[in-house]
Amino acid sequence: MRAVPSRTDHVVVVGAGLSGLSAALHLLGAGRRVTVVERAERPGGRAGRIERNGYHLDTGPTVLTMPDLIDEAFAAVGERLTDRLELRALHPAYRARFADGSELAVHTDPEAMEAEVERFAGAGAAHGYRRLRRWLQQLYAVQRHRFIDANFDSPLPLLHPDLVRLAALGGFGRLDARIGRFLPDPRLRRVFSFQALYAGVPPARALAAYAVIAYMDTVAGVYFPRGGMHALPQAMADAAAGAGAAFHYGRQVTGLDRTGDRITAVLTAHERIPCDAVVLTPDLPVVHRLLGRRPHRPLRLRHAPSAVILHAGTDRTWPQLAHHTLSFGAAWERTFDELTRTGRLMSDPSLLISRPTASDPQLAPPGRHLHYVLAPCPNTETGPGVRTWHDLAPRYRDSLLAVLERRGLTGFGAAIEEQHLVTPADWTEQGLAAGTPFSLAHTLAQTGPFRPRNLVRGTENAVLAGCGTTPGVGIPTVVLSGKLAAARITGPRPPRSAAAPSRPALRGTPA
Repeated sequence: MRAVPSRTDHVVVVGAGLSGLSAALHLLGAGRRVTVVERAERPGGRAGRIERNGYHLDTGPTVLTMPDLIDEAFAAVGERLTDRLELRALHPAYRARFADGSELAVHTDPEAMEAEVERFAGAGAAHGYRRLRRWLQQLYAVQRHRFIDANFDSPLPLLHPDLVRLAALGGFGRLDARIGRFLPDPRLRRVFSFQALYAGVPPARALAAYAVIAYMDTVAGVYFPRGGMHALPQAMADAAAGAGAAFHYGRQVTGLDRTGDRITAVLTAHERIPCDAVVLTPDLPVVHRLLGRRPHRPLRLRHAPSAVILHAGTDRTWPQLAHHTLSFGAAWERTFDELTRTGRLMSDPSLLISRPTASDPQLAPPGRHLHYVLAPCPNTETGPGVRTWHDLAPRYRDSLLAVLERRGLTGFGAAIEEQHLVTPADWTEQGLAAGTPFSLAHTLAQTGPFRPRNLVRGTENAVLAGCGTTPGVGIPTVVLSGKLAAARITGPRPPRSAAAPSRPALRGTPA
């Protein structure tokens, strides 16, 4: 593995999102002096927080999986995740509601899920679920260290016996077809393949290897932090500060000083911060602007679909909602075609509805509730542009409310006391390419060694982290990207035996 040459005593991390905080913790554990520069007034990046009249709105991801990977970052500085954060396992992880009126509780406990699948679709489907679960576990075991938690200097490291094992498991087939071998029921297939949306590829075209995302959700478990999702980056920042990191909040990076092929300082409007190496976590267009160059690629980068998010603080809730509820429309293939090809808004939307106050009522005023409605939509390259969204946003909000009402959330619009709507125009204003928080799609040409590398050609001491580089999109992979970026600076390190990561102590919360 190639690493940054020469001296790397002082590292500046640009961005206090999850990838930057992970990089900072791993760097601190390796004995580096770390300065984190963040344009916002608090840590979190996309996992931010808005507070309105007693409502605490998490502006970023709502689904937390694989806490053991976060444990690794804390362990780098001699701490444990549970030193800073209380996590609760969600039971069920999701509740799926289908257009035909049927419902499925998605459990991560194998016995509970097997019984639920048998109730839902019969004994044959329960047997298929057992086989699917074993396959997901095998798929993750093959990919974890060789293809996900790995720095690539070229495609050559792929030529390994694990590649043969992955092929033998059917990892290079199509996701939807492979899931269908275990679960013929199309409703069940959706539960184990909708995650491909986050990878930016329809299940019918996505590689079966991407079922590892379903492993994270449906096997490894889904969790929620006390204090909301923003409590996670805050805990990471507190641990980093406790280990000696300096944080400069409210500082927009405006440039990088360079001598030859090395970055010598990070510039803001307020200061010049000398450095021996830099970790850059903003979206790729911002990084390229700071570096003054854009790497040449034979194929144009393709971005994942975007999302509209309605944050609603309400004076009531609905008993059919779990902490996370998947509300599927009747359409499926057409939905993905609209999102990735025609650029139209979903004509029959499938939605993720999260109710964080189901697990932490203190996120809202007494007797009040928070609801987070995520509606996938085309990005601004394939769908409506930024100007169009400025006019479209109120109408689309009304259409979302109408869908929720038709699907049984009667009186949802009238119950709203506080709201915050986020559209691709808002993502664009935050500096996210193509107006999407999901960054680059995980096509074959943008995965593993073919994804934009975290080493920067022509700049020997700049390293990238975040969802636009290795290994990709999602909390687990973004946290790993920070670890991989740190390894480019420090070289690979053995884990600290005195603070080995452990499974956090978790409390179940029915949702």
